[in-house]
Amino acid sequence: MDQHTNHEIEIDNPGDIELDKPSKSRFLFLLSFFGFFIFAWAGCYNLHEHKYQKPDTTPVPENTLYEPKYK
Repeated sequence: MDQHTNHEIEIDNPGDIELDKPSKSRFLFLLSFFGFFIFAWAGCYNLHEHKYQKPDTTPVPENTLYEPKYK
């Protein structure tokens, strides 16, 4: 009995990132750059949204004004 073995032929995929090293390097650079950019932008946006809001009814002594009023 003849036993045939099926050998799979591996065909190089031009879209495979592991085969094209410059493409892989460019992809990882852009991924890290935009990841850092989005992280920094989100942090700035969060700081802007939760900034300190000073209360409007802060009591100010009259003797510390620009033109002080003394009793």
